[in-house]
Amino acid sequence: MSFDNLFVLSQYLVPQHGLSRAAGLLANSQSPAIKNAFIEWFVEKYQVNMAEAERPNPQDYATFNEFFTRALKEGARSIDQSADSVISPVDGAISQIGAIEHGRVFQAKGQSFSLTELLGGDIERAKPFLGGNFTTIYLSPKDYHRIHMPITGTLREMVFVPGKLFSVNPVTAEKVSSLFARNERVVAIFDTELGPMAMVLVGAMIVASIETTWAGIVAPRKGGIQTYKYEGDEAITIEKGEEMGRFRLGSTVILAFPQNSMDWETILSGGDDLRLGQKIASRSVK
Repeated sequence: MSFDNLFVLSQYLVPQHGLSRAAGLLANSQSPAIKNAFIEWFVEKYQVNMAEAERPNPQDYATFNEFFTRALKEGARSIDQSADSVISPVDGAISQIGAIEHGRVFQAKGQSFSLTELLGGDIERAKPFLGGNFTTIYLSPKDYHRIHMPITGTLREMVFVPGKLFSVNPVTAEKVSSLFARNERVVAIFDTELGPMAMVLVGAMIVASIETTWAGIVAPRKGGIQTYKYEGDEAITIEKGEEMGRFRLGSTVILAFPQNSMDWETILSGGDDLRLGQKIASRSVK
């Protein structure tokens, strides 16, 4: 059996949630001996560029989680200001990009998953995106892990979807069917000038939590699927480039847009690196 197959098999055998929650406790430790050693090891192993951080000294962070969700210094990223642009919401790499075909989203060679399942199992929630476009962006350990708005939007709905916590790296994506529709995730639906937009924040192995700027920590939480509506006085508008959420120990963001609403930049393809603020799409002229 190959190393890749052993790696994937091990994920079925370990207590995914227990391991991830234990990692979360460690990441929240304020003991200098623990958190400083952990942070310095992480910076060296993953070659984290601390020069672009608002606080470049690794020992200035109270916990590993505070380091991991560190802010960037002003001017470290340039937000594309074109009126018709959609920007990358994160630093990361494109796993996949393209069209949503027959209600399914391409995951990897031989693998796809149901859009309806991804968005929490509600066909009415998924309908506006059928035949539309998607991209899946993977955040590696070294990346900046705050998530920003790709376009100005008004929050309509948030859904917490419980699930597994498989790794979301390329090896697992190739071998675990319906990976992103199986993992724990937070779905946010926004109204934008392009129509509705879905932002899906996908949890993964060792991800301690997922949080949003309006609700705080959303995952993990007990219970089944939980839906929150934002209407009237509770409506929340977030501008393009503003922070909307964070991963504590990183994962994946999936974006979905309606058919004929926008066009991906033709130069982009799977495997390409992205920087927060980079133009990735434009309003469709069809």
